[in-house]
Amino acid sequence: MEATFRIEVLTADRMVLDELIVSLQARGTEGFFGVLARHAPFISALAAGPLTLRYPDGRSQVLRLSGGVLEVAANHAVVLADAIE
Repeated sequence: MEATFRIEVLTADRMVLDELIVSLQARGTEGFFGVLARHAPFISALAAGPLTLRYPDGRSQVLRLSGGVLEVAANHAVVLADAIE
């Protein structure tokens, strides 16, 4: 089984999801990047675009963000999104 990490995706008014995932891909203001389990801590501003999540069972989910911030620390990622489609 692939290593997982927890992701929380929030907007100002609600929690959109709280899940265990294998990886994520996001569009930062400096370009696209990916995160796997046990990634080094960092913070990135997010540009408008897709947030792609891959789950342990192999399925993927794409959320469309209008921008926001992503923080990764201690095998946990938090996305504070301006808005999600």
